[in-house]
Amino acid sequence: MPTELDVYKPERWTDDALFRTEVRDAFRKLIAQGWTDARRKMHPGKRIYTFWDNFRNASGRDAGLRLDHYLLSPDLAGRLMQAEVHRHVRGWEHTSDHAPVWIELSHKQIKRRKRNE
Repeated sequence: MPTELDVYKPERWTDDALFRTEVRDAFRKLIAQGWTDARRKMHPGKRIYTFWDNFRNASGRDAGLRLDHYLLSPDLAGRLMQAEVHRHVRGWEHTSDHAPVWIELSHKQIKRRKRNE
């Protein structure tokens, strides 16, 4: 859970190994090496969860965590078209507590316009 946007009620997770400062710092170091967090790149500033506990209606309350990631090398990052979470499968009977995470890449680099254009 690299940021507070990646966890429901972050104040409850401060002592958990998944949200410790050391773990979040390690994730930031990976990003600083040139890796791209695909889902965050496509949806900056948005709450993103990929896991909901099977207890206490966590999915129904959207009380989730983002535990599943695609980190892309610089070459692949330039081909990123989509990055999504198929949350709807959480409603299926006997489903996992993780939702499928997927990306779509172009066969060639994508020219992106700057947001200000």
